[in-house]
Amino acid sequence: MQRLFLLYHELRPEKAAYSYVVECAEFNRHLQLFVELQDHVPEVLQPSITFDDGHVSNYDYALPMLEAAELKAHFFITVGWTANKPGYMNWTQLAALQAAGNTVGAHGWTHSLLTHCSDSELDRELRGARHALEDKLGSPVTTMSLPGGRFNDRVLRACEAAGYLTVFTSVPRAEPAASHSLTLGRLNIRGDMTSASIRTFLEPRNPALRKLGRQYRLKQSAQSVLGDDLYARLWSILNRQEASSQQDRDAVE
Repeated sequence: MQRLFLLYHELRPEKAAYSYVVECAEFNRHLQLFVELQDHVPEVLQPSITFDDGHVSNYDYALPMLEAAELKAHFFITVGWTANKPGYMNWTQLAALQAAGNTVGAHGWTHSLLTHCSDSELDRELRGARHALEDKLGSPVTTMSLPGGRFNDRVLRACEAAGYLTVFTSVPRAEPAASHSLTLGRLNIRGDMTSASIRTFLEPRNPALRKLGRQYRLKQSAQSVLGDDLYARLWSILNRQEASSQQDRDAVE
C-alpha cells in the first residue's frame, strides 16, 4: 500500500483568490473523501493530512472538522511566529492540537529558505526550533517540513544532525506506507482543488500525479534560472498573493 501526504496551509469560511487558502466547506468535503477511503479501498493511495506554518485557522477551523471526521493531521510550526505573529497560533492552541492526538513538527524558526542560511542560522532554524517545541509541548519532535520546499545535501545533513528522523518536502509523489527514507514528498493543496480532483491524484493509474511531478521539475529549473527573488515575485502574481501574506510566503513552494 502507498500513501500520499497532502499539504494544506490556511482555511477560511469564504473562498479566496489567494491559492494557499482552502475554503472550510471544501476542506470538509476533502475530509469526507478521506473517511470514505479509510474503508481500505484497495486501488487508491491512502491520504495523510499535513499543515504548514501554524496559521490560527488550523486551530479555529481545521481542528473541529478533523475531530468531527475522526481524522488526525500533522502540523508543522514556524516556531518564531507562535504567540508572536498576528494570525498564527499561540502555545495554548498548539498544545490543544497535540492533546487531540495530532502530531506537531517543526517548520523552522523564521520560515527562511534553509539553502540560504549560514551555519549558525541553520542551527537556529533546525535545532533551535525543535528544542523550543519540545520544551513548550513536553514531547519529542522528530519531523521537519522544509520552508519553501528548498533543500540540498547540506540542509539534509543538518536536519539529521539536529535530530530529525523525517523531513517533509514539497515534491509531489506517492510514498510507501512504511518508508525508511529521510525525505517524504507531499502534494501541495491549492484552493481550487476540489475533492473530485484530489481523488484523481489518489488513483495510482491516473497520470495526474505524474504530471504534477513533471511540472515540479520544470519549476525547479525555473527557480535555478530566475533566482529566488525574481521567482518569488512571479509566484506572488500567479498565485494572487495577498499583501498581508507577503512576508509569510517569502519562501514560496
